[in-house]
Order: sequence, then C-alpha cells, then structure tokens
Amino acid sequence: MTGQTSYFAGVAAEDIVASDYARRGRQPVNRRWRGSAGEVDLIVREGDCIVFVEVKKSKSFAQAATRLSRRQMDRIYGAASEFIAGEPKGQLTDVRFDVALVDARGAVQIIENAFMDA
Repeated sequence: MTGQTSYFAGVAAEDIVASDYARRGRQPVNRRWRGSAGEVDLIVREGDCIVFVEVKKSKSFAQAATRLSRRQMDRIYGAASEFIAGEPKGQLTDVRFDVALVDARGAVQIIENAFMDA
C-alpha cells in the first residue's frame, strides 16, 4: 500500500470501529487524539471509565494483531496519561486499553483489556 492509501484505509478502519463502539452504547469522545507522547486512535467513554483504543487493520484478524508492538503500547500509555490528566479524577481515572482488529472485509474484533498482560 502506498502511504496515502494506508492513511485512508486506517481512517476507514477507525470509522468502522467508532461505529461499532457507538452501536454498543459507548460513545467515542475523541479521535486521533495527540499529546506529546503520541497519538491514540480512538478514546471512548464507558460510564466513568475512559477506554483507549488502538485500531489495527490487515487482511485477517491474526495479521492485524501482530501489528501492535511494545513500543506502540508504551506510546499509548504515555498519551493516555496525558489525556486523563484533564479528567476530573486525573490519574485516578478508571481506564482500559482495547485493541480493535479490522479485517479485509471490514469485520471488527475488539480485544478488551488487551494490554493487561503486556
């Protein structure tokens, strides 16, 4: 894929994932939020919990899952810390880190608490 094609495929995957969360009553509050530590693809509010979502797209769910690196997780942790600093409870805010996998057909598989053992 060219750079521009990859960019638009990523945006389309994020749209699909944001719609999936919204269908389940979890309203996206921010897309492509950028802090000094990096960018978070999607931020969703689930009650008092802030959910940080990394979207990965590939031909299959298995291939998409392999595209998340330790370095990316660290970047997302840093950006999440910056984001919740602006929340009423600050660093005591309840958070979760999900990975949303999107395959070539546009099907979505969400792995909740994906960073838990990382």
